[in-house]
Amino acid sequence: MQGNNDYPLSEVPEESRKGLISMAAVLLGFTFFTATMWAGGSLGTAFNLNELMGIIVIGNLLLGIYAAALGYIAYKTGLNTVLLGRYCFGEHGSKLSDFVLGFTQIGWYAWGVATIAIVLTTLLNISESWQIPLMIVFGFGFCITASIGFRAMELLSKISVPLMLVFIAISFYQGLVDVGGMVALIGLEPTDSMQYSAAITVVIGTFISGGTQATNWSRFSKTGRIAVLATLAAFFIGNGLMVFIGAFGAMIYQQADIVDVLVAQGFMVTAILMLFANIWTTQDNTIYNFAAAGCNLFRTKQRKLITIVGAGIGTLLAIFGMYNLLIPFLVLLGTFIPPIGAVIMANFWFVHRAAPPKLNDISLPTFDYCGLAAYFIGSLTAYLSPWMPPIVGMIAAAASYMLLVTITASHKQAAKVS
Repeated sequence: MQGNNDYPLSEVPEESRKGLISMAAVLLGFTFFTATMWAGGSLGTAFNLNELMGIIVIGNLLLGIYAAALGYIAYKTGLNTVLLGRYCFGEHGSKLSDFVLGFTQIGWYAWGVATIAIVLTTLLNISESWQIPLMIVFGFGFCITASIGFRAMELLSKISVPLMLVFIAISFYQGLVDVGGMVALIGLEPTDSMQYSAAITVVIGTFISGGTQATNWSRFSKTGRIAVLATLAAFFIGNGLMVFIGAFGAMIYQQADIVDVLVAQGFMVTAILMLFANIWTTQDNTIYNFAAAGCNLFRTKQRKLITIVGAGIGTLLAIFGMYNLLIPFLVLLGTFIPPIGAVIMANFWFVHRAAPPKLNDISLPTFDYCGLAAYFIGSLTAYLSPWMPPIVGMIAAAASYMLLVTITASHKQAAKVS
């Protein structure tokens, strides 16, 4: 793999493609994340179980379809999202998506670094003065597997994902025992309120940024079927499970994080193991995403260097309080990230008819104003929409892009005729 550099500025060749188990393990490790459970916790106190399951299914199905569509494009082209952005935003215009996607991923990394330091000091009952040193240790420690590349993250995920599933099963069983069974769980009434559309937005926002950049791994798929199935497994089933577990814990124990729930259930050692497995498998994926965006932004193949720099930035953000900004951050992601993926999909299927030329075989404009305008239209529409901003933003971005491309092509044709 180019010295384990994972092709930051080029297509993934056939000899480096992976099978379903490898792809699913890495992507599930990515979506098994504490922050998603926290978002689920806000839903668990606002809806009864029947309403909650409907929200989880709808929100994660939409998220899964979106991520799987991008996953198929990544398989077909061998490119990740930031490289695909050159086709529809231009050589330099694509740096907009690099910045937006890179910023969101470094935000998640900061949140994860702060989370493990704060939770660990609480669990071990040690002084808060240890939190900043621990943030520094984990901030740079979690980037080790990402700096090595796909193979290291694959190995970590193949160990961690099965372990986490076992821990989740133990916690779920104990939760049912403590609440008095399924009938009692179904009978629990919500204590807070939230609009249905806002709940769907929170579910989609939990991993819309990650779904947009899951192409960093789905481009390694051997077949389109593997890319789609692995992505659906992660973003529909995996992310949905995390939302549900967070809601489940909040409904019974008033704790969304499964680590806190396991502690409440008396499983301290399991809780610590879950904490490390849960955070690490997402942190290395997140900083890997940041490095991919950074490589395209600066047109450099120094992925490992960008990874370490990103870890440093994320650690600083963690030290300065990123931990307290989760829910506003999710709403931000759900509004401004989806239009990027929508424009890329419209470019792939509408402009190139699912067969774009190789990146080095096509002359691209410095700025593609159709793509950039469509992204801003989609983002503005999502921001102003009172109903499911992510969905509205994607539709507006894709539709406006196709319209602008059609008008531009018509004008060019008319100019040639005249």
